[in-house]
Amino acid sequence: MRCFLSDVPRGTTLYCASKGRYGSRKMNASLDGLASPPPAAVSRRRAFHIMRGNGPVGACGRKRFKVHPGAVNEADVPNVVARGFGGRAPRTHICSDLTYVRVGASWNYVCLLVDPCNREIVGHSAGPRKDARLVKPAFATPSIPIPDIEVFRTGRGSEFDNAEIDLMLEVFGIERSLSAKGCPYDNAVDESTDRILKAGLVHREAFGTTRELRAKLSDYVHWYDNFRIYSTLGYMSPIESREAGLSLPESSK
Repeated sequence: MRCFLSDVPRGTTLYCASKGRYGSRKMNASLDGLASPPPAAVSRRRAFHIMRGNGPVGACGRKRFKVHPGAVNEADVPNVVARGFGGRAPRTHICSDLTYVRVGASWNYVCLLVDPCNREIVGHSAGPRKDARLVKPAFATPSIPIPDIEVFRTGRGSEFDNAEIDLMLEVFGIERSLSAKGCPYDNAVDESTDRILKAGLVHREAFGTTRELRAKLSDYVHWYDNFRIYSTLGYMSPIESREAGLSLPESSK
């Protein structure tokens, strides 16, 4: 891909608009449509060297702490979604997982509800407890279309598979889907979104209170859904992709 990163002032403005999260690939794709008339085009590698020479560095992931799992949840719940992340109507099949965030001297947790169709975060919550009291508020996010949800896919943790969540899903007529036992690939969408969250927000900010975490999380999700471009979505944001009537193909993993 080619871009117009030789226009350094315009590139600096876009980099600041991404809050320092974009690397050379996304800068290339974003600037490609902004230059008019276009100055001299440069390659992505050249864009990387221009960024490095001027200071900007994109957000990137870090090595993850290796979790040692306990006993496997043996609940006999069908794996409806499996690894079929694409080829579905938007907002009908929602995936979720939890990730941890340091807040002051203790740990808090973040729950994201993700649409695998276009990677949109349709619901979110944060709190100090890793249980149903964290998951349920994510469904109260104003933008989430609860009547449209047909299937809720999660891992086998007790924070998802419990009586409170069962009752909530029953009230709204939502089918439960648990990932297969010992198959981390079923959680690929959730874990990918969590890694992006860690790189773009958690590792770049400090959180003194849960209230501060929630405020910054809401601001990040708004930026992520509306402005963060995805190469798999043709360098569109999740909401742009949905509004254009596009979605990932059925074979997308």
